[in-house]
Amino acid sequence: MASCYQGCVFVLAMVVLALSTPCSHALRIVKPKTRTSVFVSPKFVLEPGSVADKYYYDVNFPRGHIAIKSFNGEVIDEEGNPIPLHETYLHHWVVGKYYGRIGFVEPEDARFDEFQRSDFAFVRNSGVCQGDTNGQYFGIGSETRRTDTHVPDPFGIEVGNPAVIPAGYEERWLLNVHAIDTRGAENGLGCTECRCDLYNVSTDSRGQPLRPGYKGGLRCCYDGTQCRVKQGFNGVKRNLYLRYTVKWVDWSDSIIPVKIYIFDVTDKMNRSAGLAIEHECRVEYDVEESCSETSDGCIDSQSSVVTMPTGGYVVYGVAHQHTGGIRSTLYGEDGRVLCSSIPIYGKGKEAGDEAGYIVGMSTCYPQPGSVKINDGETLTLVSNYSSSQTHTGVMDLFYILVADYLPKSSALSLDSTL
Repeated sequence: MASCYQGCVFVLAMVVLALSTPCSHALRIVKPKTRTSVFVSPKFVLEPGSVADKYYYDVNFPRGHIAIKSFNGEVIDEEGNPIPLHETYLHHWVVGKYYGRIGFVEPEDARFDEFQRSDFAFVRNSGVCQGDTNGQYFGIGSETRRTDTHVPDPFGIEVGNPAVIPAGYEERWLLNVHAIDTRGAENGLGCTECRCDLYNVSTDSRGQPLRPGYKGGLRCCYDGTQCRVKQGFNGVKRNLYLRYTVKWVDWSDSIIPVKIYIFDVTDKMNRSAGLAIEHECRVEYDVEESCSETSDGCIDSQSSVVTMPTGGYVVYGVAHQHTGGIRSTLYGEDGRVLCSSIPIYGKGKEAGDEAGYIVGMSTCYPQPGSVKINDGETLTLVSNYSSSQTHTGVMDLFYILVADYLPKSSALSLDSTL
């Protein structure tokens, strides 16, 4: 009886001690130290009207088994000065993961789909687009400077896990930078929207004829093409770089991994192939002028429907749109809003606030557990653009980070039977 009494007294004493300790010290949770690295891409050279669409392989990247917490980039000159969008338009930058055979050196200026599979294995995200389309881990465009990419605690994007890297290979990273020099452009917006007539091209980067009716987009502003500039305009060539900042923590069991999904409003999901669902993500589309700027309701609305293979908890969401974009919204099967992302337009001239350009996109950080997608749930992506004028080669991609499970509550739980 005495030992039972002493045991109860000990348990009660521990409870009292826990309750009397300030909340910030009640549980000693060690938060991993966040590390930051700033890297610079190889240089790309631009002159007025020119285009650089470069692929760089085995780029600098934090090594080891880690969790990525954020990834941002911007175009700079040789002195490290940020370059505004009205001088060099950053159409997009994307970063992808791949396994490179040890000893294999990637040729310069080659596209990764030209490599042998025994040398190069692209590791796509968890998204549903066909093949390698929209398979990147990170990437946005003109909005890069004012779009939050932070992954909230305790979540992280897991990379560098040695248990999943095939024998004889190593994890590497590729960077694709697509930039357009619009200094002295005859039609700046037309150059950034890759209007084929301004580039005077009739074939794509592989020398294939453009399809009938193709007015503008990636097939007309590939590496080495030239957009029309004003007669007599002179401008110097410049060496430019993408400066990218990566924040990460060392991997630990306290971190909850998230999956990356990228949805595309141009995706034409096909269920006719039996149990297998085929996707056709076309990446870009055109917006036709439907009314004047003074009219109300000048909106072009596009949508796509996609089935989520496996569900989970949404911890982050953001869209990517081009000039003219108004809003992008991802809906659940019952019509509930999972996330809505709205463009931020600049109002000045300095880098990060360029008037007329999308300089940021609003993001979603749901309270953990508040936004859940079920296995096999059908989602709808709706993209709205202004149709007060024609836009070519626009995009609407929606990124979400999804966790399979949530963190256990750190609150002290008292057993009522004590």
